[in-house]
Amino acid sequence: MAWPKLIKFAYHRFTTRKFHGTANRMSSNWRHLMKKELQSGNSAKQEESHPHHPHPVCIYRVPSNMRQVEPKAYRPNNISIGPCHHGAPHLENMVDLKKRFYRRLFDPTNDENGAKLDEAFKFLEEQESEVRGCYMEDIKLSSDEFLQMMLVDSSFVVQLLRDLSAFKFGHIPHLSSTWMLPIIRREMIMLENQLPMFLLSKLFELTSTDDPPSSLKELALRFFYPLLQVDSNNFPECEKVEELRGLHFLDLLRSSIRPKLGENLRKPQHHMIRSVTELMEAGVKIKADESKQLLDISFGKKYGFLMRELTIPPLYINDHRGTVFRNIVAFENCHKDCNPDVTTYLFFFNGLINSSDDVSLLHYKGVLNHSLGNDNTVSELINNITKEIVRDKNESYLYKVVNKANSYFGSFYARKRASLVHHYLTSWVVGVSTIGALLALYFTFIQTVCGFADALKALENKNFGSLFVDAFCIPVRGTPTTNSESENSTSEDATTKSER
Repeated sequence: MAWPKLIKFAYHRFTTRKFHGTANRMSSNWRHLMKKELQSGNSAKQEESHPHHPHPVCIYRVPSNMRQVEPKAYRPNNISIGPCHHGAPHLENMVDLKKRFYRRLFDPTNDENGAKLDEAFKFLEEQESEVRGCYMEDIKLSSDEFLQMMLVDSSFVVQLLRDLSAFKFGHIPHLSSTWMLPIIRREMIMLENQLPMFLLSKLFELTSTDDPPSSLKELALRFFYPLLQVDSNNFPECEKVEELRGLHFLDLLRSSIRPKLGENLRKPQHHMIRSVTELMEAGVKIKADESKQLLDISFGKKYGFLMRELTIPPLYINDHRGTVFRNIVAFENCHKDCNPDVTTYLFFFNGLINSSDDVSLLHYKGVLNHSLGNDNTVSELINNITKEIVRDKNESYLYKVVNKANSYFGSFYARKRASLVHHYLTSWVVGVSTIGALLALYFTFIQTVCGFADALKALENKNFGSLFVDAFCIPVRGTPTTNSESENSTSEDATTKSER
């Protein structure tokens, strides 16, 4: 009776173990998932090497490490352009404004606009995948929502530029308040508020009524260029504007201030430049040159072989310019087909400015102008723009300027001059005290030399032995007097006696 029970128990344990093992293998499909991940990664790699879209990814979400330094510089608070911030509750107030500009661009009372609108519909439907492909993130909008949003936003941008051109880039009557235009300009240049340039160019071309037709790039630059340079004399010529690369407005503005260099003129730069205070102490003259473009910086000889001159175009800093620089740096860090020239430029200024004193010196020289209240605020802003960013040491267009400046600073003359100025001529008070001490030392030296010459003349008739005895007996006899002194004292005594 025991054997059947034992066999039944063993059979039950075996089948249960087998069942559980099979169930575990059926429920655990991690191998299948990992193989699927390899296949998806391989297909993505093939898409990278053979892209279907003629327009590259060029609009990105700002990396979180950069956003944490200054969040308001990347997030619009009034208007959204494109899908990144579409539908945000705090931006809904501007939706009606954008639709009004859309209705003005495609005025239904004009019969020609009906055909233009149909052509715009057709272009957007055909290019939807290409437009989506310009954005780094996956856009969570249906096709109808996406196309409607893109048409309204791009129409707003195009009509805004046309109105600006009509009113000489002054106040637009169609904007209810004067404060709106500077705010809109600041937020339209943000990286996450960009539209692809090819889409805007097509819509601008479709709706053009000018004869000769105006240029979208030229109008956009005239609108955004004051964000970086106040002086309109440096504005690029129309022919050069058309040659500029522009994946979107931010890239167009960045291209307008880039130095005109070849690819082989960007080389490694391993060290930062010295601060303005250190350079000036070493004998470097700082000069502002308004005739040059913003990023065109040079370093050369001046006043012979000892002195050097660092020439920098004027830089104007305020809250809006800080926003522009931050977004350009974010774009250069995200876009792989991009030379980090503006980032290099800002790291250059980060090296020049270590304190508010450096800001004061640059302001005095006409290189740095600001409207931020005090020099310390400007110093913090410049230093924080490049915070949380790793400098590309191998692609610097300023490598010659920095290397020459640092080489000069390391010379014997520059080091000695910097040490002398730093310790004895740091301010006018210290300088006056130093000069006074030197004059006192000089007059003391002259007095000593004259006294020594008189002593030699008086003692030239005595031999060495008598001089030795006199010197040895000074504590007892006192200081020996010269012949002239004894004659003077004798005459004085005689005069005194005669008076008595």
